[in-house]
Amino acid sequence: MNNLSRLLKPTSITVIGASTQKMRAGNIVMKNLLQGGFEGAIMPVTPKYNAVCGVLAYPDIDSLPIVPDVAILCTNAQRNIEIFTQLANKGVKSVIVISSDMVDISSTGEPIQDLCVAIARRSGMRVLGPNSLGIILPWLNFNASFSPVSAQKGKIAFISQSAAMCTTILDWANDKNIGFSAFISLGNSVDIDFADLLDHLSTDTHTEAILLYVDSIKDARRFMSAARSASRNRRILVLKSGRTAEGRKAAQAHTGGSDTLDIIYDSAIRRTGMLRVQNSHELFAAVETLTHSVPLRGERLAIITNGGGPAIMAVDTLLERGGKLAELDEYTVDKLNALLPSSWSHSNPIDMVGDAGAQRYIDTLNTIMDSDCADAILIMHSPSAIAHSELTAAAIVEAIKSHPRSRRFNILTNWSGELTARPARAIFTDFGIPTYRTAESAVVAFMHLVEYRRNQKQLMETPTTAELVHINELESAKKWIGDQLLDKNTVSLDTHQIRSFLKHFNFNVLPTWIASDASEAVHVASEIGYPVAVKLRSPDIAHKSDVQGVMLNLRTSTEVANAAQAILDRSQLSYPSARIHGLLVQGMAKVAGGEELRIKVKYDETFGPVILLGQGGSEWNEALDAASALPPLNMALARYLIVRAIKSEKIRLQKLPEPINIDGLSEILVRISQMVVDCPQVHELDIHPLLANGNEFTILDADLVLKAYHGDAQHRLAIRPYPIELEETLRLKDDSDVLLRPILPEDEPKHADFIHAVSKDDLYKRFFAEVGEFNHEALAKLTQIDYDREMAFVAVDTTHADGQIIGVSRALINHDNTDAEFAILIRSDLKGKGLGKILMNKIIDYCQNKGTKRMSGMTMPTNRGMLMLAQSVGFSIDIHFEDGTADMVLVLQPN
Repeated sequence: MNNLSRLLKPTSITVIGASTQKMRAGNIVMKNLLQGGFEGAIMPVTPKYNAVCGVLAYPDIDSLPIVPDVAILCTNAQRNIEIFTQLANKGVKSVIVISSDMVDISSTGEPIQDLCVAIARRSGMRVLGPNSLGIILPWLNFNASFSPVSAQKGKIAFISQSAAMCTTILDWANDKNIGFSAFISLGNSVDIDFADLLDHLSTDTHTEAILLYVDSIKDARRFMSAARSASRNRRILVLKSGRTAEGRKAAQAHTGGSDTLDIIYDSAIRRTGMLRVQNSHELFAAVETLTHSVPLRGERLAIITNGGGPAIMAVDTLLERGGKLAELDEYTVDKLNALLPSSWSHSNPIDMVGDAGAQRYIDTLNTIMDSDCADAILIMHSPSAIAHSELTAAAIVEAIKSHPRSRRFNILTNWSGELTARPARAIFTDFGIPTYRTAESAVVAFMHLVEYRRNQKQLMETPTTAELVHINELESAKKWIGDQLLDKNTVSLDTHQIRSFLKHFNFNVLPTWIASDASEAVHVASEIGYPVAVKLRSPDIAHKSDVQGVMLNLRTSTEVANAAQAILDRSQLSYPSARIHGLLVQGMAKVAGGEELRIKVKYDETFGPVILLGQGGSEWNEALDAASALPPLNMALARYLIVRAIKSEKIRLQKLPEPINIDGLSEILVRISQMVVDCPQVHELDIHPLLANGNEFTILDADLVLKAYHGDAQHRLAIRPYPIELEETLRLKDDSDVLLRPILPEDEPKHADFIHAVSKDDLYKRFFAEVGEFNHEALAKLTQIDYDREMAFVAVDTTHADGQIIGVSRALINHDNTDAEFAILIRSDLKGKGLGKILMNKIIDYCQNKGTKRMSGMTMPTNRGMLMLAQSVGFSIDIHFEDGTADMVLVLQPN
């Protein structure tokens, strides 16, 4: 049920429940379709009227003369079960449901919505909604919506779970003369969701950018895969509501979903290379920026202004959001000295002084565009008697038009004021230069471009390799988990109990002993030596701080005895029904000169396991005091998490003699990620704290919750991890062994070496063009793949110490798993050893097991080796000599 071509490229539509009564949905939709100028068939269905809006009506669905591509239901939900049945019998494949009451219970006791979806699934029908405003496709003049406002043609697609946001954005966009390639209201998205639409719109020729308004995500794996794929081809912005606990409750009531922390959504959006905006005002600004901007070359912003105050506010906003102020070089300063009054600022921001006229603006702007000291330029104007608002704007537009290097810069403008500034802003808008009412909003819009660029760089960054946990240690850890869960579904364990488990992952854990009472605590303390820490041990008291359950730096037996008894007394007094399992006694760690961090693994209903990082403390609120990341993590992703936690002050670094080793902490996070991926029973792990002392990391306290898990462990993860189960070693014809395994992001340097070892002729046959040097971006796309929807197997020569890549087979699987485009490339000097057939069979087996319906590929008629190999494994060959191509197709799942 993934084909959306009929919905997004319709040639006919039927309006069920069409009406002649004004303000009824069936009347508004008919008028929108007719006024939009849709050239396809429009067929109203109603038994009440012979015609609606001048169009001949049909009494029922059966009487329609053709099968429509789309049916839009403007009917009461109680009728929709019968209507869905009739549409399915007619063969309709796309349905838009306006009704908001589909959650009502039917006469059979089941929700109407569930029954309608079941009918749709049986017949292969796609459903948009319910509670949808409809869909507008301006390039097709197709307005099948309940909206009072239409959309102009443009290059931005908008997808929203909120109908109210749709009409608000449309009204604003029309005022700004901004158009759209598609405008889609998802409603409750019982079937068609963000992932489906991202897959289609990311290849749409009319779409350059995509905006999403998100209340909640239901299928995180599909969303992450589709978003990551789409963000490589299109700029994607996300406005996510529900940042607070109350907001999340409201979002759940609106479109369902789980109570997922906002920081988790934030990390998911970053991980896919999309950009998040925080509110509708930012979204409007971002739309304007995206509509007119060119890709950033860098992040340095130059500011040209006729007023110091607004420029200072712009600088404050820029630096608060992590932006970079361009530094003027000596040559540029000298040139500006010759053009500007001596009282100009002599630095960036370039304050030209309040009497700056249009010519001074032009001279300054040309000077900056002549230089290489900036990547973007913000031109600011405060109302002035000298520089007429409109005339200055027109002069700047002409200067930008005529300057040969203007396309090298992102140029934004801030024309402050209302009556006098509005016509000037219209001049910039008409010319395609983003313009803003305030200095702050202009800078925020610029930072959207910067943050998007950073997210894209993160998506393409080549990670380094962390030391993986040895397979024997991993098996021992799994056996330990099995022993703990023997005959139990859930078990909660503390530091003393999980020390051996953590050791399997090479974590340093402070030794811990158990004492049943105060006298035993004194005995343990005298054995391990003073000073010591004594801590409460109770599965029913989540926060030891509630009863002052942690006493530190106890230096004598008397102090230990008094502290231990006091802890036990306070616990029994405050929590009389709590189970008290005695006390934990630890030697005091060397806290001086160290940083205490908190790392937590928790299970989220939408995104599965997540890793949280922060400072910790007794008042720790994970929603506010942590940064999050989704496993699996590699060293690059772990480092990004740490840097983000520091920049957002979730970790407030102290000035220490030996600062935290970021690489060492990254490796800790990668090993925790490996634990999460390989041990699905780890439901929650709370390390509080991890003591970071330069290069040393010690776990002082930790709690672990294990839950029995059945099924495929990978299914619970939002991002499919490296499929180690697909690794295998095979023998070539010359009796040498090769390791066949999925490609890794870390393979980028090896993959570059491999391509260098392939002849130009073989590369030409593979890529149908002369191939030069592969840059980092091209290599990243080849090595950083989404294992959920594409696969590349590399053949690794294990006789070399560095494990050289000698062959690659690939399958790029379309989003509905109907076709996999395959390709095979072998090092030119290693042909004839049977490697090609091994790689071909490996990729065929993979696609077969995934349920892909067919494999297809293209080569040249002169590539006899490839054609013979394809024929030998069952591909049908179709050669087109006139085009110089040969198509290869293998059916894997016969209909």
